[in-house]
Amino acid sequence: MVLAERMMARLSLKQRIGIDIGRRVAVEEGLAWAAANDVHFIDVQTDINPNRLESFDAARCDGVRQLTEKHGINLGLHTLSGVNVAEFSPFCRDAVDQYLTAYIDLASRVGADWIVVHGGYHFTNCRALRMQTAIDRLARMAEYAESKHVLLLLENLNWEPVLAEVNYMPVSPAECMHFFNQIDSPALRWSFTANHAHFLPGVGIDNFIDAVDFSLCREVRLADNNGFYELHQQPGEGTIDFGAMFKKIEGLGYKGHYTNGFGSLDDMLEGRDYMIERAKEAGVNVC
Repeated sequence: MVLAERMMARLSLKQRIGIDIGRRVAVEEGLAWAAANDVHFIDVQTDINPNRLESFDAARCDGVRQLTEKHGINLGLHTLSGVNVAEFSPFCRDAVDQYLTAYIDLASRVGADWIVVHGGYHFTNCRALRMQTAIDRLARMAEYAESKHVLLLLENLNWEPVLAEVNYMPVSPAECMHFFNQIDSPALRWSFTANHAHFLPGVGIDNFIDAVDFSLCREVRLADNNGFYELHQQPGEGTIDFGAMFKKIEGLGYKGHYTNGFGSLDDMLEGRDYMIERAKEAGVNVC
């Protein structure tokens, strides 16, 4: 058993639920906050202040590494879904490559354990071309990430209404598996966003999990949802059955981390307690 597996085995289910710091606070403040609140997993977004990527000089990177080691916290980075990984236009396509490469380099420098990435978006009549562009780009990025010992986690994104011109990728289980079948790299795995699956018409969380190779999953992202459209709600405000969800996922032998992504930092802490109560009620071993 590797060190990471031994560490996960010591954590309770609550301790395995991390927090999406995003850009709410500087990463250094986020790490101190996490340590004070028994949070073992956080991810941050480093596009703009207070965590602007260009601000991570050698001193800041070393400081972040020291804090993660001191507090025993697992750090992830989270790219923006608004950056179109499926971009093929001149100059723009090069910029997207540079963007993802810079994230991978930063992850290596600060000792981040993963980077959440996306498949981009298309404009209806160019779906096939943009999807292949995204697959080709992520394959290149996965090869580079492997050389840097960095793990990329491809997130299933949210469905848009049928008449929407712009649509994310991948959204459905079939799209997810198409990406993974085309990109054969140990440096690319899956970040399962349960609330996105919940409101995907005709699918839902259970069916989504059954339709995708769950052994690829390295993170489960959590928020409640009303079942109709993209909305990151406080657990209990929407219609997700968190007890059933944990029972399903833990029953598959999943030992990885979860990440709350909604509201404020305090909201996400409170949400952990709500989720654990629902998991207990469903008979899940939360210890």
